[in-house]
Amino acid sequence: MKRQQFIRLLLSFGAGSVGGQFLKGCQQSPSRGTSGLPIELSFGILTTESEADLVPNWQPFLEDLAEAIGYPVRPFFADQYSSLIEAMRSGAIQMAWFGGKVYVEAATVADARAFALTVSDEGSRGYYAHLITHKNSPWLTQIGDRPVSEYLLENGKALTFAFNDVNSTSGYLVPMFYLFAKNEIVPRTYFSELSFLGSHEDTALAIANQEIDVATNNSEALQRFANKYPDRIDELKIIWTSPLIPGDPIAYTDQLPEELKASIREFFYSYDNQPVLKALNWSGFDEATDIDWHPIRKLEIGKQILDIEQNKSIKPAEKEKVIRGLQGRLKELQAASER
Repeated sequence: MKRQQFIRLLLSFGAGSVGGQFLKGCQQSPSRGTSGLPIELSFGILTTESEADLVPNWQPFLEDLAEAIGYPVRPFFADQYSSLIEAMRSGAIQMAWFGGKVYVEAATVADARAFALTVSDEGSRGYYAHLITHKNSPWLTQIGDRPVSEYLLENGKALTFAFNDVNSTSGYLVPMFYLFAKNEIVPRTYFSELSFLGSHEDTALAIANQEIDVATNNSEALQRFANKYPDRIDELKIIWTSPLIPGDPIAYTDQLPEELKASIREFFYSYDNQPVLKALNWSGFDEATDIDWHPIRKLEIGKQILDIEQNKSIKPAEKEKVIRGLQGRLKELQAASER
């Protein structure tokens, strides 16, 4: 069997194990040869859309990656952010497309190391978190000339709200910090009903179907939604936009041999197959290091400080001690970013 045919067969097998069985098929470290080096690798992919839609988009890219580095690469589709972290920690995957927040955790507990940053098909090195609602939502008629986000922060008790996932950058951390924590709002008790719907496609559909009043999403996911549901994207209305979020990291486990990591980096830095990249809503990859996601760590710490300041059950002396420690960590991150 020719090498390219073998790679396609392996990719097809990996893609066929998605859904209820995908973890079962991949919850093992990669097979290794007599030298101790892996003979196949797995690439972690978050299923922000349905798996059936993702397979044809990712397969050509993973085939090119496999051909370049000399190892078959199978896809590992995960429908939860935490599954990607556990998969890298346990050795089930060796590379992954992470979100910023989930990468920061994976770097801490799973030896993940970012080496590339995704560049959007419009050339952006970042993206934006959004809050969305249905364009015909009855509550929009009550706002008048006021900013929609201002109304939301004053009248949330009459609305239902959906986040994506607690490990999502745009679907949880960013709106929690910039919109809710800074305004001393606890979504769990503030809205009439709070949900966690998982993927960005799911929150967009919930809004389009008018099942939820307000939900989180992001600029890149809405672009994918527009491509898949061109007749439904106009039903969504963006009511809040965050500051720019660093683009998603591509990371490998630090446990890989240095020579293999160098081959992987070379592939990503030079890859320019635009038809394949466009199917993934990318135009390429920029070189990056772990430091590029220090802004996400700062957001995490900032949210922790706000939470502690607003927690009336913590004694003032203890509160001051904890906040001082967190502020020290912020200074360390800032110093590292400026080197």
